[in-house]
Amino acid sequence: MIDLRDIKDIQDKVVTVMGLGRFKQGSGVGAAKWLLRHGAQIVVTDLKSEAELKASVDLVTQWYETYRRQYADRDLYAPVFILGQHREEDFTNVQLVVKNPDVPKESAYVELARRSGVRVESDVSLFLHFYRHPYVAVTGTRGKSTTTALSGEMLKRVNPKTVVAGNIMHSPLEDLDWMLEEKEPVPVALELSSWLLESLEHLVGKGMGPEIGVLTNVSEDHLDRYASFADYLHAKELVFALQSPAQKAVLNFDHPIVKEVGARAASRRFWFSRAPLPADLEGAYLDAEGRLHVRLDGNDRALCRAGEWPALRGDHNWENALAAVLVAALSGVSDGDICATLKSFEGLPGRQQTVRELDGVTYVNDTNATSPDAVVAALKRFDPEGKKNIVLIIGGKGKGAKFDAMAADVRTHAKHVVYLEGAATDEIEQAIGSSVPASYASSMDEAVSAAGKAASSGDVALLSPGTASFGLFKNAYDRGGQFVEAVKNL
Repeated sequence: MIDLRDIKDIQDKVVTVMGLGRFKQGSGVGAAKWLLRHGAQIVVTDLKSEAELKASVDLVTQWYETYRRQYADRDLYAPVFILGQHREEDFTNVQLVVKNPDVPKESAYVELARRSGVRVESDVSLFLHFYRHPYVAVTGTRGKSTTTALSGEMLKRVNPKTVVAGNIMHSPLEDLDWMLEEKEPVPVALELSSWLLESLEHLVGKGMGPEIGVLTNVSEDHLDRYASFADYLHAKELVFALQSPAQKAVLNFDHPIVKEVGARAASRRFWFSRAPLPADLEGAYLDAEGRLHVRLDGNDRALCRAGEWPALRGDHNWENALAAVLVAALSGVSDGDICATLKSFEGLPGRQQTVRELDGVTYVNDTNATSPDAVVAALKRFDPEGKKNIVLIIGGKGKGAKFDAMAADVRTHAKHVVYLEGAATDEIEQAIGSSVPASYASSMDEAVSAAGKAASSGDVALLSPGTASFGLFKNAYDRGGQFVEAVKNL
């Protein structure tokens, strides 16, 4: 089996990259590029066709040519692409398999590799094998991208070279080489989905856990991938299972399931809450007047007010902010830098992102709201008083979650619903019922046009689909991009 104690071990090894994907900075492309430049003989295999993956294939091929010129002193090998299928020999006659997190751990080919004694890693686990310094890991059903990005912005106040990676559309392997040349450790904030956490399970007990692990919340999601909610929850808990007792767990005190998870965590526990914490707990919270408090080492101090954070509105965003504040405070970021970041943070594209205001209608891109809970959070943010001023664009491919609870909030807050064509859309429509007027669309242009016609001045046209994007769109970013383009063309 390949030894991963030295990057030089990669040279000349035959490595299968399982799942190239369509993201230019995603796990598959990032892993392929890193392996190529370190002399691996890579076989890239994906069930998608060559036509579907043309952009990614061209990108990897271009990087190979670049590396050949850049590293003329190394033996580098042209990548081999096996697309539209997987072959057994690519999982048995190799020395390493690097799988994309979208590939289920139960995959017959992954199991075949393991039975054959072939090591199976992900881009993140490869990174952790070689970068043996403290890092922050953020997971949760909702809020992990915002929390990761905000934590990263705060850590950059101390070290501008801070790396933000993981599910946030950036593989940490893209930065590993230069990070290893730094004289001092570089702060790292990783967003880890349940799937990426599963790719780290073999590292439990190996001393590679995060210095700070964050769990924002947990609710039913990806039940099309997991046999039960308990299995999904187990994957999330891996963020703490990886830790030692001396490391730190950051937990949501307002979330009952997270409190149960916290009770099982062996690491040091710190809590965040939208209300004052019990006196015996350390963490971050908001007082009755909306002031941010940090309580650590017996010292409770007020920092700034939540009303001063323009891109962080609503309960869910306050929770994200509190989690990031706690990460920063535990990492030695000053109170002044914490508050300055909260005030200047602009949010992330595709997460309740205001795209444009036209004729008094505000168009909001919330394409990353892929679960019913995320839709509810957006509805409550943009219609907090229940004035029914929202035209909601919803629908797509379900992930096993139920829509009944979400439907009640849609009836409370939406004046009109535009249903996007998708495998779960009929189920969503049945849950919402006929009391909310509706339109139907089989493209994003049609959906935005219908929303514009249904909206009046003062309304919000909100893309918050509550489902995965597959069907009409390549991915959630393609869906959001099409929404933004359609809105700009109105």
